[in-house]
Amino acid sequence: MQALSRDVEAPVPAKVSLRGLSKVFETSKGSFTALDKLTLDIPAGCFFMIVGPSGCGKTTLLRILAGLETYTSGSLQVSKPADDRPDNSMVFQGDSLFPWMTVWDNASYGLTMRNRPVGEIKDIVGHYLSRTGLLRFRDLYPHQLSGGMRQRVSICRAFANDPDILLMDEPFSALDEQNKLLLQEELLRIWEESRKTVLFITHSVDEAVTLGDRIMVMTAHPGRAKAIIDVPFERPRKVLELRATPAYGEFVYNIWGYLREEVERARALDEGSH
Repeated sequence: MQALSRDVEAPVPAKVSLRGLSKVFETSKGSFTALDKLTLDIPAGCFFMIVGPSGCGKTTLLRILAGLETYTSGSLQVSKPADDRPDNSMVFQGDSLFPWMTVWDNASYGLTMRNRPVGEIKDIVGHYLSRTGLLRFRDLYPHQLSGGMRQRVSICRAFANDPDILLMDEPFSALDEQNKLLLQEELLRIWEESRKTVLFITHSVDEAVTLGDRIMVMTAHPGRAKAIIDVPFERPRKVLELRATPAYGEFVYNIWGYLREEVERARALDEGSH
């Protein structure tokens, strides 16, 4: 297999910089190392994808970046926004909407909490709901929406809040393939407007290649960076057109070669623990 890994030399200043970052959990059965000496630079504006077997520390890393979890050792530096924007917003795998709020109120929640002017909220939220085809559903509640529509609201809420960094933890994993393709297209269109720094966890190599500028393949437990790979496909991208090209299929195959080794190793570790 041709090696795709390369040193991470960011052409622009790093938005996120990790040096030897580790996370160890203390459990009743002893210490558990989730992340082990992870060193990584993520440039500003990069759509950074993270793939790896279950249990490799992907979500732990995102939670550390979101400030929801502390790290045990090493260092983490995240450059702060120059204005009053929030440092980050997170889109979760599961349904994270407030069930008692309408589509509009959910999408505008971050801006409302930041006491932004009413006119500004109207313009920004209206823009993102319109971009995702949700404006006519603005007065509905989450239980009246499909799973795909609820995730669109979550994405609108995250972008409307204008975070410096967007953290996405398998946001499309529970959706059927048709809705997943539609939301990938919508996410790419919205991202093209702002070119925010995005860290996106996925188990899908297809999704990683379709969306990402750079992909980190993580090892089975404990989580380390096995390979960091630049995605060669130009932007803007159309999901189905890109996936129809021979170059796309070959690239996905090569990435899967890295990941498959770790998935099989994770399976062997699980079987050995029983």
